[in-house]
Amino acid sequence: MSKFELKLPKMGESVAEATITSWLKEIGDQIEMDEAVLEIATDKVDTEVPCEFEGVLIEKCFEVDDIVQVGQTIAIIEVSSSDSVEEISDSKEIVTNSDETTKNEGVSEPVPTYNLNESKPQIDFNISERFFSPLVKSIMKKEGIELKDLEHIKGSGKNNRINKNDILKYLESNNSFVKPQLNENKSDDNIYFQSNLKPSNLDTDSTIEMSRMGKLVSKHMVDSLNTSAHVQSFIEVDVTNLWNWRNKVKSDFEKREGEKLTLTPIFMQAVSVALRTYPMMNISVDNDNILMKKNINIGMATSLADGNLIVPVIKFADRLSLVGMAKTVNDLAQRARAGKLKPDDVQDGTYTVTNVGVFGSIMGTPIINQPQVGILALGAIRKMPSVIETSEGDFIGIRNKMFLSHSYDHRVVNGGLGSQFIKCIKDYLEAWDINTEI
Repeated sequence: MSKFELKLPKMGESVAEATITSWLKEIGDQIEMDEAVLEIATDKVDTEVPCEFEGVLIEKCFEVDDIVQVGQTIAIIEVSSSDSVEEISDSKEIVTNSDETTKNEGVSEPVPTYNLNESKPQIDFNISERFFSPLVKSIMKKEGIELKDLEHIKGSGKNNRINKNDILKYLESNNSFVKPQLNENKSDDNIYFQSNLKPSNLDTDSTIEMSRMGKLVSKHMVDSLNTSAHVQSFIEVDVTNLWNWRNKVKSDFEKREGEKLTLTPIFMQAVSVALRTYPMMNISVDNDNILMKKNINIGMATSLADGNLIVPVIKFADRLSLVGMAKTVNDLAQRARAGKLKPDDVQDGTYTVTNVGVFGSIMGTPIINQPQVGILALGAIRKMPSVIETSEGDFIGIRNKMFLSHSYDHRVVNGGLGSQFIKCIKDYLEAWDINTEI
């Protein structure tokens, strides 16, 4: 018999740890190949951890609610195939208590702890038969939500589990959140900004602890600014033909495909064409080396209900038809907002697109999503007076226009390449044939 160490897998860029939410197997249980052993949660995704070998669970290295670092051993599986796995070294220490994770091999710093607002009443979750994830517990403690307040809420998670989105909706209905007014003609996307301020104490300062995901994003952004030499190029695009075409075909498309047709899939196609035309934008930097990326995988920044962003990735974007792109964009956006993305959905991006126009911004200067070298911001589409050139002379007309903002890493991308790249996207969008069939 051999022993196999089941480790916490990598779950995407910037994700370094996860919380164990439940064990699906108990000690002594038989495990089939690729069968899930436990469930974990990060601030981005909830997922299961499968075992790649058939065997028996003989040891759990962590308990429910423990925080585990990527690469740490979370379980020991006894397997029958001695050729496929390596024996565990007698000298390797297996951590069985979350308070001792700093002793585990390869971990140089302790698992961070998060202090809750001590003025809030303590909640005894043991008296409830329902399961609450660590993130939900944290929100309940901070907001002073009692267990009885949630008795009549049917959770949208697995086995009616109450998840983060359910808590946010509850808080929204109780006026704990403020909904900003968005640009009325550009998006159905809504974003809520968390606030612990109540009307009774608006005259005093208040401290709000950043969420775990907020802390990760914050660090990722600062690290990017400290890594890349950010430069921006801007270009104006006339999307009148594209706008009119989409309005003409969207109803028939939705009836036929059961999917809404937005402009986002077309923007993604334009970016994939530009990346194929200028492959030096589809790269990453590794010290003094440039890594050329074979696949074109476009990240799509998506707003979540708590005000944070997540970037699901459209894999092999240059190989998708417009219908395929529309279905992929809609699927990723819907699953992102429902908290149902898988770890693979947020990995391996080679370039990123963010839409600042949905909030009314005409342009932006986004921060590069490391280790990529470029990110494109889509501005709001506006009706603008414009000079129209004809064979009979110039005249002023009303056109639908937008700005593209391109941030790129000046260590490896010069101004010429950065400008040519968004000019390629502009040319693709402005050449759109209003008679295009889909």
